[in-house]
Amino acid sequence: MLTPQGLKGKQYRITGNSYPRLGRPPKKSRKVFALIGSVLALALIALGGVQLYDIFTGKGKNSSAQACATPSGKPLAAPTPDASPGAPAGDPKAIPQPTAFKLNVFNATTKSGLAGRTAEEFTKRGFTVDKKGNAPAELDKKVPGTAVVIAGPAGAGAATLISSQIAGATVTTDARTDNTVDVVVGDSYNALLDETQAAAALALATKPSPTPSTTGSC
Repeated sequence: MLTPQGLKGKQYRITGNSYPRLGRPPKKSRKVFALIGSVLALALIALGGVQLYDIFTGKGKNSSAQACATPSGKPLAAPTPDASPGAPAGDPKAIPQPTAFKLNVFNATTKSGLAGRTAEEFTKRGFTVDKKGNAPAELDKKVPGTAVVIAGPAGAGAATLISSQIAGATVTTDARTDNTVDVVVGDSYNALLDETQAAAALALATKPSPTPSTTGSC
């Protein structure tokens, strides 16, 4: 009940279904909210700029290298292109120079003079031919392919080198203890691969197996 001023004490009742509405926040509060929003936007822009700078200057890569550091604090060293992964010095599987071992050439076919011609081709490429002639009885006329290359464990690398010179040659191992290599040419043999093809075959034979990518991890 309200008594408006100037109505001589009479009381009146206010009726109706209207309610007072809340007004807008004061202008000062709106300015505070706007200021906070501006500060947050500037912070996000600055953070993005720092990340882009790191990407373009390579600092991100340095961080990855530090994450993959050894216990001593030094980054892990990348393997050199000339190194054979996991192969110790003197590894018999390493590919030797053509003059580092002796080669024996044998003919297991009925073609006369084939061992001599093949030995001559190997000699022109720098190989040291020790013996040449007909194949031993256990192999004579029993090599249907191009050639069989035979070596002991110590001549594994030399056998790989020789087999890369002949298309389709197969390699077998016997019990010899030196690094000599026998090549027994068979019925399908005609000539050595040309030097470019032989180099490509050797590169393929000695290509290391792919390893899992270490990008982004240690």
